[in-house]
Amino acid sequence: MKIRTRYAPSPTGRMHVGNLRTALYEFLIAKHEGGDFILRIEDTDRERYVEGAVDIIYRTMKETGLVHDEGPDKDKGYGPYVQSERVASGLYMEYAKQLIEKGEAYYCFCDAERLATLKSTEGSEGKEITKYDKHCLHLSKEEIEANLAAGKPFVIRQNIPEEGTTTFTDAIYGEITVDNAELDDMILIKSDGYPTYNFANVIDDHLMEITHVVRGNEYLSSTPKYTRLYQAFGWKEPIYIHCPLITNEEHQKLSKRSGHSSFEDLIEQGFVSEAVVNFIALLGWSPVSNQEIFSLDELIKEFDYTHISKSPAVFDMTKLRWMNGEYIKAMDNEKYYEMALPYIREALNLSSSPNAQLENSLTKIADLVKTRIEVFPDIAEKIDFFAALPDYDTEMYTHKKMKTNSEISLSVLEEALPMFEALDDYSIPAIEKVCMDLVAKRECKNGVVLWPLRTAVSGKQMTPGGAYEIMEILGKEESLRRIRKGIEMLKE
Repeated sequence: MKIRTRYAPSPTGRMHVGNLRTALYEFLIAKHEGGDFILRIEDTDRERYVEGAVDIIYRTMKETGLVHDEGPDKDKGYGPYVQSERVASGLYMEYAKQLIEKGEAYYCFCDAERLATLKSTEGSEGKEITKYDKHCLHLSKEEIEANLAAGKPFVIRQNIPEEGTTTFTDAIYGEITVDNAELDDMILIKSDGYPTYNFANVIDDHLMEITHVVRGNEYLSSTPKYTRLYQAFGWKEPIYIHCPLITNEEHQKLSKRSGHSSFEDLIEQGFVSEAVVNFIALLGWSPVSNQEIFSLDELIKEFDYTHISKSPAVFDMTKLRWMNGEYIKAMDNEKYYEMALPYIREALNLSSSPNAQLENSLTKIADLVKTRIEVFPDIAEKIDFFAALPDYDTEMYTHKKMKTNSEISLSVLEEALPMFEALDDYSIPAIEKVCMDLVAKRECKNGVVLWPLRTAVSGKQMTPGGAYEIMEILGKEESLRRIRKGIEMLKE
C-alpha cells in the first residue's frame, strides 16, 4: 500500500516549531518510502481563524522545502483540501447522521447554562475529568424531531459506552488501553454546523486514504475517541505516531513568550531555514549514527520514525546557534552575501551616513565575519568599529603574551606612522610589507608591531581579522587618523 501522509494545519497565525516538526516528520515518512505528502487546511475553528495565516503556511512550507504532492493548489482527486469547502457539501453532517443511525452518536440540545452545572467526575487515575451526562441520549425520537422542527440549537455528540475499555496502538508508545468511563462524549458537529477538529480529521483522513498520522503526544488522550469512530464506521485506522513535547531549557512547554516558538521568529532572528529544519528534525528523533548536520535529502534517506523518542525534546538555543553557524560557514558566497550585506549595511549606518570607502569594501567585511558568526545579527558587534572608532582604554596596548605595553606601543605607532604616510599602494600585501619591514628593523616578534596597530585602528581586543585586513578596509586616510589618535592617547 502506498504511503500517504498529511499535514493539516489550522490557519491561526505563525507556524509553531511543534507544527513545523509535525509537517517535517509527515513529509519525511512519505518521501522515505516514495509516498505522497498532502497539505490540508483545517479552518473549521472560525473563532481562531487569522486572516493571512494560509499564506504563512504556504510560504513556510516553500522556504523549508516541504513540497506537497497534493493540496488546495494541487487537486489529485481527493479534494477539496480545505475543510470549510468540504463543510459546504454537507459531507461531515452526512457521516454524523450515519453514526446517529448506528447508535454511535446523538443530538444534544443542552444549552450553555445546563452544561455549566455539570460536575467533574473522578477518573480512574485520580484526576478530575468533566463529562457530559448523556442527558440528551435518552430523548425520544418524537422529542428530537420536535426540537429540530422548532429550530432549537443542537450539537451532535459521540456516544461512548460507559463500561469496558478502548485499545489503540501507537508506533512510539505501543498498545494503550483506556477505560471508557474516562472518555467524554465529544462533540462531532458544533451548533454552527461545522465539524469539530477531531471529527473532521477522522473523516478526511479516511477519505484521503491517509496511512500515517503524526501529531504531538498531547493528542494521545483523544486517540481512543478516534479509534471508536473508525470502529463505528468499520474503517481501518492509520498508523499513529505521537511525538514528544518540545520544551525550553527550563523544561517548560515552549510558548510564544519565549520569542523563538515559531519558524518566522527564528528567521527574523537571523537563522537560516535549512538549519532550522535540520535542528527541528532532531527534536525528538535520533539517527542511527552520530551525524548532526543533515541536508533535507539526507534526512529523507535516513529518517526512520521508529527512532522517535518518548522523552520531551529540549529546544537548546545554544545548539541551534552552533548548527546555524555551521550552515553559514558552508554557504556559497553568493547566497551568503545576499543574506549578510543588509546586516552589514545596517551595522555601519550606511543608509544615514554614506561612506564610499566602506561601501566598496562590503564583501571584504562579509568575508571577515563568515566563519565567526552563528546568526546574522552577530555581525553588528563584530564590525561596528569600522563605522566609528569606539572609546577604549590604553590598557589594551599592554599584552604580556605579545610582550608589549603602552611605552613600546607608542614607539611602534610613532615609527609606523611615517612609513604608512609614505605608502601609495594601500593593499594588504603593501601594508604587510611595511609591518614586516618594521619588525625586521626593530628585531622583534610580529606581535610587538601588529598588536598596537590593530588596537589603534579597531579600538577592540577581539576583531574579525588582523591589522592588515582592517587597515585595507578602512583605507589610508582613516587608518592614519586612528593611528594618530592612538599616539595622542598613549602620550596623554
